[in-house]
Amino acid sequence: MEKTLFALSLGFAGLILATHAGWAGQQCAPRDQIIAVLAQSYGEARAGIGLNGDDRVMEVFVNAKTGTWTITVTLPDGQTCLVATGEHFESLAEGSPPKGDPA
Repeated sequence: MEKTLFALSLGFAGLILATHAGWAGQQCAPRDQIIAVLAQSYGEARAGIGLNGDDRVMEVFVNAKTGTWTITVTLPDGQTCLVATGEHFESLAEGSPPKGDPA
């Protein structure tokens, strides 16, 4: 397991080094290139998506078998930036808190 995680870390470091600097110092590249690396190298598929007020699309990519995950943001110009990566992803099916509950 440690060898696999180390290999994934090295591969992802290579992706980051191969892309050019973009939005706010993040590592960015055309969306199709980022998505291809996430799918082919890490087996990650999109698990969630959201839109913020600046017309940026946030996506979460996950490999359910290995637990790796990546968060990306796609800018209006089509560039996709790597925001965060990690391990041990778990999908939760939590509902909204009951009305009146401060949590």
